[in-house]
Amino acid sequence: MGVEVDITERKLYEEALFREKESAQITLRSIGDGVITTNADCTVEYINPVAEELTGWKVDDASGRPVDEIFRGFHEETCEPLENPLAVSIRRNRPIKSVRPTLLIRRDGNELYIESTASPIRDGRGDVTGGVLVFHDVSESRELNRRLSYHASHDILTGLVNRREFENRLERALKSARARETSYALCYLDLDQFKIVNDSCGHSAGDALLGQLGALLKSKIRWRDTLARLGGDEFGVLLESCSLEEAMQTAEVLRVAIGEFKFMWDDRSFRLGVSIGVVPITAENEDVAALLSAADSACAAAKEAGRNRIHSFQENDIDLMRRRREMQWAARINNALEENRFELFRQTIQPLQVEDLGAHYEILLRMRDEQGGIISPELFIAAAERYGITPNIDRWVITNSFRWLVSEADERERLSLCSINLSGQSLGDEKFLPFVVDQFQISGIDATKICFEITETAAIASYSQANRFINALKELGCKFALDDFGTGLSSFGYLKHFPVDFLKIDGSFVKEILHDPIDREMVRSINEIGHLTGKKTIAEFAENEEIITMLRGMGIDYAQGYGVSEPKRVTRAVA
Repeated sequence: MGVEVDITERKLYEEALFREKESAQITLRSIGDGVITTNADCTVEYINPVAEELTGWKVDDASGRPVDEIFRGFHEETCEPLENPLAVSIRRNRPIKSVRPTLLIRRDGNELYIESTASPIRDGRGDVTGGVLVFHDVSESRELNRRLSYHASHDILTGLVNRREFENRLERALKSARARETSYALCYLDLDQFKIVNDSCGHSAGDALLGQLGALLKSKIRWRDTLARLGGDEFGVLLESCSLEEAMQTAEVLRVAIGEFKFMWDDRSFRLGVSIGVVPITAENEDVAALLSAADSACAAAKEAGRNRIHSFQENDIDLMRRRREMQWAARINNALEENRFELFRQTIQPLQVEDLGAHYEILLRMRDEQGGIISPELFIAAAERYGITPNIDRWVITNSFRWLVSEADERERLSLCSINLSGQSLGDEKFLPFVVDQFQISGIDATKICFEITETAAIASYSQANRFINALKELGCKFALDDFGTGLSSFGYLKHFPVDFLKIDGSFVKEILHDPIDREMVRSINEIGHLTGKKTIAEFAENEEIITMLRGMGIDYAQGYGVSEPKRVTRAVA
């Protein structure tokens, strides 16, 4: 009886083991990961169907072979052979997970990328009796990540590194320079005459040109250097282990290569030049932004010196320091526009020969700094002009001046004339005139009560554009003044051709008329010529009553300055 029980229990135990083994086999065959099991000597005992597919080995062929022969892993970048993770796991007696994709060479020589986890197998006493390697194919996701990473760090048009990645590499170079590990230099390239190709042949030609030049420039630098497209027709080169002298030599190679390059498009040929700014990267550089600013300034200096040349940045270069300050101002101006940190003031223009017929004033602009302090336009207007920001400023002034007048009915009733300054760049902006016309229509402001002031130099520099602009707005009823008149000797010859209503005599002549007979005669002459051509005259910088009295005696029509009135802040009805 006892023997029968023992046999029954054994049969039940064996059946349970069989079911457990069968369940394990089914599980191994069914899961989506490849599985390889070995004994303690790393000899393969079993591989599941997914592992067969991934390695190219059938289970019968793989069984009894060393796992290194079945699973051959290599470093994904260097392709150096890697120690088998299963052997490492068994030796260290703990699980091992790959931290990055592994290059797996299949039996047929094809390649794929996998991620894996290896673990030792222990018996009931805790002794290692073998191991299991679980792995899966990540080739598609790795390729997708690689493409995403490439697109995030490269310019699609040229295939070169983009500005974001270039700045990252500059950051690393700056840290290395501070640690005195190696020397670097930065070249900033801006193509000359690129706009001619774009304008005459279209953007497709411009894109093709940039692609060809990118390939040309890349062929002229070392493999360890970085060439990037920074935007538009600008390129950057980061030179590693390179002194300033060597960087200047490389820049010259690039300049000559571009000069010798001929671009063909639709049977037309074009030749270009390039202006290059060179900056050594040292521990003294503040940050990447300052580094790029210095390089851009050096490049601008090369352009101003005649284009198609190289300029190296030196900290004691006065012109470059001025240009760097202007670049910093440009960023501050744009921020002020975005954050609405401009304010309007008005300064009275007083009639000297007739009774006051109503309010006559000039709108003046001030900028608030980041701490709320007032900044005079003398500090930022040069930067705004250099970087083409003045049309945006003019738009802001017109929009908010009109908005203020609309909101102040009493002020509008008293108003005789409101003068608003315009920059020369706005005259050359083809979208600016329609903008001004729209503002009159939107606001309903009486155009006969608005006078636009244009500087004499801007009017002469953009003679035909200024004339068209003036004539178009005079048809609406606007008046015009030539500001800072008398600063250019040629202005008298142009005067009769400009249909303006007022001449604003430059303040540099007015402020010394009590003591300087030459300035006094200049003011008198401008006034006489103005009246001969049917124009009223306004004297700027009328700083005291004595000057105002002398101006009245000369027959000047209006005076403006602190002797008349200090600028007063406009009620903040602006947005």
